[in-house]
Amino acid sequence: MTRILLLGAGRSASSLIQYLLLHAPAEGWQLTVADVQPAHLAPVLAAHSEYARAVPFDVHDEARLEELVPQADVVISMLPALFHGAVARACVRHRRHLATASYVSEEVRALDAGAQEAGITLLMECGLDPGLDHMSAMRALTDIRARGGQLTSFKSYCGGLLAPEAEGDNPWKYKFTWNPRNVVLAGQSTAKFLDKGHLRFIPYQHLFARTETLAVPGFGEFEGYANRDSLSYRAPYGLENIPTMLRGTLRRPGYCAAWHALVRLGLTDDAVHLDNPATLTWRELVEAYLPTGAGNLAARLAAYLGLEAQGEVMQRLQWLELFTARPVGLANATPAQLLEKLLTEKWALKPHDRDMIVMQHQFEYELEGELHEHTSSLVVLGDDAVHTAMAKTVGLPVGMAVRRLVQGKLTQRGVVIPTQPELYEPILAELEQDYGIRFVEESQPVAARVAAAEK
Repeated sequence: MTRILLLGAGRSASSLIQYLLLHAPAEGWQLTVADVQPAHLAPVLAAHSEYARAVPFDVHDEARLEELVPQADVVISMLPALFHGAVARACVRHRRHLATASYVSEEVRALDAGAQEAGITLLMECGLDPGLDHMSAMRALTDIRARGGQLTSFKSYCGGLLAPEAEGDNPWKYKFTWNPRNVVLAGQSTAKFLDKGHLRFIPYQHLFARTETLAVPGFGEFEGYANRDSLSYRAPYGLENIPTMLRGTLRRPGYCAAWHALVRLGLTDDAVHLDNPATLTWRELVEAYLPTGAGNLAARLAAYLGLEAQGEVMQRLQWLELFTARPVGLANATPAQLLEKLLTEKWALKPHDRDMIVMQHQFEYELEGELHEHTSSLVVLGDDAVHTAMAKTVGLPVGMAVRRLVQGKLTQRGVVIPTQPELYEPILAELEQDYGIRFVEESQPVAARVAAAEK
């Protein structure tokens, strides 16, 4: 019997829990799901009581963490990323494996030697992004290298979006499928990447104004903005000398220009509390950010930011009810907290809404003296507002990685990310065969694409 402890059962955990329950009988697993509100898990776990249970867990209760971790053989953390350090330290102390879908923080990276000494694996970045991006990119890179290709450019984009039929009359064409706070605070540090051998920086105040457009067959165009640090994956991917490298986030066209307006206005600031009453209206809040003046508030804001008064950006801001008497509903908050509260209501998934995950890698490489390009594209649609594409693509790879870890097929110890073929090859194969989650690969010489475009 292997005891698995899952910490956190939020919106990204539904597919992971289903996967663990599916394989628990055959694999001999005993599953404990620890969540702040375990009652909502009762309908899910009711038919599996012989090998699954739910228990209460408060992420701030260190004593409870110390109680639960030693009772498990493997810990899966689906908690917010800032809590992974405490969980990882507990796992090292008690010599328990850990798996998460989150980035390797410096706090966790510092535990590598301790984890190796304890004989355990801290398996990080095993979800969607990070996770499937590593796995699919490494598979394509390995294939290109095996054919003798020399990489000259690598760009990778990913976005959690809405299925086309769920976009409806929402001009942002976006709703929350994961942590709203992370969306509101996205990009709040300088983005770093390489462009044709030159180091490039984009500070936060310009990030959403500098986007690239890309197309995904069958699903139209998207715009991508650069992630914070595209350079840290040169070494894990074996691309230390590549001239161009960029990792970015995808949105539908028009989103970034409107978000840029919110950034410029100051509504994504999370550093200062406004000492505001909950009854403050959005009209009054926006007014407070504008120079003193009279006249129509929306027109004044458009003039202040240099926007077309009836343009698409202003239409998106109007749709958010920024110029109305709607109360902000939260006292003594930061602007970002107020914006998050508003968007959590405006961008909520309806019960039958389906989300959509889009990922695309773009490679350029030289082969036998000719420049080639290769794209690797993934589109996954959710089933409904609970069984989302986000939950599938975050949770399933984690579950599959844990299964291989428990089976003894992942023997590397210390801090590990899924860039080795013995981990990513079977996971990608299982996703494709059992869940229909597959990347579409397309390659062609650049000259052929240019010639076709000129016809």
